[in-house]
Amino acid sequence: MESDRFINSGGIWTHVNKTSGLQLNSLLYRFHPAVLWSCAFPLRDEILSEVTRIWKEYQLEPRTRFKTPVTSIRPITHDENGNRVSDDPKLDPSQYGHRRWIINDGDDGVFDAVIVTVGTCGKPRMVEFEGMPKKKEESKKHKEEHDMQKHDEASREPTDGGSSQGDEGIEPQKHSAWTTTHNGQAQYIRQDQEQKKATNFPTPGDAHHHEGTQAPTHTHTSEPHKSGSAYKATAWTFGTYEPPKSVEHDQEAKKEAGFPSPQEVFPTSPSADPQLHTNKPRPVKHDGFPHHARKSKDTDEDVFTKGPIVHSSELDSLDEDAVKGKTVLVIGSGASGVESVETALAKGAKGTVMIAREDKWIIPRNILIDTLISAQPFGRQMPLSFIWEKFIIWFNYHGVSDLAPAHLGLFEGTPVVNDEFLDHVRRGKCQYVRGDTQRLTKRGVKVTVRGRESKPGDKGDINEIDADIIVLATGYEKPKVDLFKYVDLFPEGFERPNLYLQNFSTEDWSVLMTNSSYQNAIGTVGHFHIGIYTRILLVLLMDKNARPTTDDMKLWVRLISYIKRGARGGAFGFFTYMELTIWLLLFHIFRPDRLKWLFFIMQGWGVTPDEYR
Repeated sequence: MESDRFINSGGIWTHVNKTSGLQLNSLLYRFHPAVLWSCAFPLRDEILSEVTRIWKEYQLEPRTRFKTPVTSIRPITHDENGNRVSDDPKLDPSQYGHRRWIINDGDDGVFDAVIVTVGTCGKPRMVEFEGMPKKKEESKKHKEEHDMQKHDEASREPTDGGSSQGDEGIEPQKHSAWTTTHNGQAQYIRQDQEQKKATNFPTPGDAHHHEGTQAPTHTHTSEPHKSGSAYKATAWTFGTYEPPKSVEHDQEAKKEAGFPSPQEVFPTSPSADPQLHTNKPRPVKHDGFPHHARKSKDTDEDVFTKGPIVHSSELDSLDEDAVKGKTVLVIGSGASGVESVETALAKGAKGTVMIAREDKWIIPRNILIDTLISAQPFGRQMPLSFIWEKFIIWFNYHGVSDLAPAHLGLFEGTPVVNDEFLDHVRRGKCQYVRGDTQRLTKRGVKVTVRGRESKPGDKGDINEIDADIIVLATGYEKPKVDLFKYVDLFPEGFERPNLYLQNFSTEDWSVLMTNSSYQNAIGTVGHFHIGIYTRILLVLLMDKNARPTTDDMKLWVRLISYIKRGARGGAFGFFTYMELTIWLLLFHIFRPDRLKWLFFIMQGWGVTPDEYR
């Protein structure tokens, strides 16, 4: 069953750039014996082609449910409401049994086992930084809508600056320091003006002469204002309001202190706008806030709008014309970051910049070197691991040795396998910047640049780096496996990756997590172990004597945890392919009753389904 995120077979390969390819030699990426590769490092399209070919050749097409998200998996021992309905010992893993499973609504029947292959790469992880335009646009839209409402309310007020309160569904108008209208009049004024506007009465701006903006006289008088300026009475006027002396004194004090008048802050009619007949722009910023109302610079104005911001998996969607001659800045230094640099340069980018929060080991695409490194049997950093590190720096980092990690051992994290990236740095096509990304700016990205001996979060020099396109090589979210109902398959201490053989749930071996509990390793996720784990599951289904109990599986996890105590990231946070092979061999050696299955499990020999004979 496959969710609607993919419309064809191929998993995560359907959501990467076409220039993405195998990190290791294709000899180490044989997820099925029938796979045929044309070169050592095939790219995405060839990989998808082989996956599809095998999928069809082995008649998996009619057995695949696309656009079928799995929403629940429950054991048949429980009904839909979670009530236990069976105590059959055959369904008890602690008594060499195993649960049977119902997927979703059960239309496909009961399953003897479940293989979870959601992998470790789910949806693209879009890290949000200050200064991203999407975030800015949402904030700006909210501000503009809010201010438009306030301006509309103010424009319906008399020019002497009224305010409202108590309107149901209407946000009260904030007071100006120059308030000259009784607050209690505001609601009546607004309603009355709306009615007169609908009957085409002239506005105060139509009635006023430009010589002054005196308070209007009463509607029923046509005498000129006592100041001498001519005034045309309109139905929009509501009588002269004489503020008390205390108000006049208060406003005089505010005028001397520099407070803006209502006309300067919110001009309510053409005649009340002092800049109406000038070529000067109104004192309002593009986000709708008057410049003199700001207490400090609005940092949200510093937004990157020079070009697109894309996730590394979306870089291939940009046309070459959009990338050619541009400077592409990549945030992230992992495998997707390295591939993004290569993709950008292949599309004709003028140059690239990589912002690396942490340095990653980059090993060459050399099958001999890679195989020897992955043959380290301990699966952790050892006292003599520095020998390999010195060799890698000499062999791969010549001329750019400053890029080698200072605080990360070679056997403490997944290395990047690449031959071209470091050469791009040597030739100046890629600028490598070690530091923490602070925010996006109009010009590019603001970064705290640090030295090689520093760690993420340490102090450094704050620099602004220009860019035309920004790529977020921030990886993918880890898929969740919280679909199992009414049974805790991953109790405390035995969560992913602390599983039996790192792939079987310790609570029930009928749940296999192929490549779904992996964190870091030196090896390959697409090699013969995929078939080996599946055949182990088949053997456990066929042979009751070969099955482990829940206590057996937990004991194995505790034993490995004790042997690898003190390892960075935990006992199962990192492993090598040799260590994995040792686990699989010991699976047979410690249980002689499993030896008869050795060649079937390891090579697939000896058992052939009737339909293929």
